[in-house]
Amino acid sequence: MHDTIICRDILDAAKAHGEVIGITVEVGDLGHVPLPELEETLKKLVPGWKVRLVRKKAKVKCRCGYVGEPTIAEHSHGHAIFFCKKCKGVPELLEGQDIILKEVEIK
Repeated sequence: MHDTIICRDILDAAKAHGEVIGITVEVGDLGHVPLPELEETLKKLVPGWKVRLVRKKAKVKCRCGYVGEPTIAEHSHGHAIFFCKKCKGVPELLEGQDIILKEVEIK
């Protein structure tokens, strides 16, 4: 259900540009909905569109000094467990949590 709401928001934003034939969506590793689920839902909602999803890697900063991709232990709808690859602590999330409409292809 959560994925459908997010997808409808993306589609509404795309349709505001005109007669859409394709979209590109950037999906963060720690976005509210995992990329495969988002892709499946988008393609069901707009079977005639070209739907391209691009992965955005998560980036964290930890107190131990580590900056980079976290270890993602679990990720599902609105829920993620991740930790520092170096010390296993809980780092600050810098990027990779968003789902962004990047491009709209219109007729």
